[in-house]
Amino acid sequence: MGLRTKFNLVVTAAFLVGLALAAVLSYWLVQKNVRDEVLQNARIMMESAQAIRGYTAREISPLILAQMKTRFLPHSVPSYAAQTNFRALTEKYPDFTYKEAALNPTNPSDRATDWEADIIHAFRNDKTRSQLIAERDTPTGRVLVLAHPLTIKDEGCLTCHSTPANAPPSMIELYGPANGFGWQLNETIGAQIVSVPMSVPLNKGYNIFLTFMAALVVVFLVIIVILNILLHHVVIKPVVRISQMASEVSMGQADVPEYEHRGGDEIASLSASFNRMRRSLENAMRMLDA
Repeated sequence: MGLRTKFNLVVTAAFLVGLALAAVLSYWLVQKNVRDEVLQNARIMMESAQAIRGYTAREISPLILAQMKTRFLPHSVPSYAAQTNFRALTEKYPDFTYKEAALNPTNPSDRATDWEADIIHAFRNDKTRSQLIAERDTPTGRVLVLAHPLTIKDEGCLTCHSTPANAPPSMIELYGPANGFGWQLNETIGAQIVSVPMSVPLNKGYNIFLTFMAALVVVFLVIIVILNILLHHVVIKPVVRISQMASEVSMGQADVPEYEHRGGDEIASLSASFNRMRRSLENAMRMLDA
């Protein structure tokens, strides 16, 4: 096995080890950046929903308070306003969803599904928990879920949700007396749940990962070519020439010229040593002839 082959095998092995480490680290970083980006989008959606809820409670509800005495208007309910606004968003971005899911909602369309109920129970079991972040697989791809608990903090909410007898008749007429009652103060009755798709950013991140790995391979190939050229001119070519001269001298050829290699490196030292050995051998042969 030649010196060039050994050199390339060692360099290739070192590159493959480095490539594997770089692949693991870069893939982890890409996945982390994708998740952080999606989570940031989910937080923006959640804050938008909170802003809509706050605006409805402060600005809209007082304006229609008088009408509420004769007819229940869901537009005054912050959760209704937030979800209605986000339904307009889902018309253009159907994979982005916002829902205020509840175990016992007034509006049946807000009833929690099985996985949403699990989130609500997680908040009910841990009163100190302020948010929940999870990932789940759906038919359209992986989705990141951000959830905040919905806890009854205002006794005014119990006016409509304690018993059917205390609720506005117009609300009972609209939704019926079977749902949305029996709520208690400081009880977590549901959760704000934002779902953001991860498929597009994951694909983008995967393409970036592949591009990065391909760039590393190209850089390695360029480096290995340059190193082989340097190895040939700086090491292999001088060593092969010295080896040929040594073979010629050993065969008795006396007219072999000296090999000159300028510089202060090891090859130059080797050539100088070879030339001294050659001169010493010639002197020894002349002394024997004499």
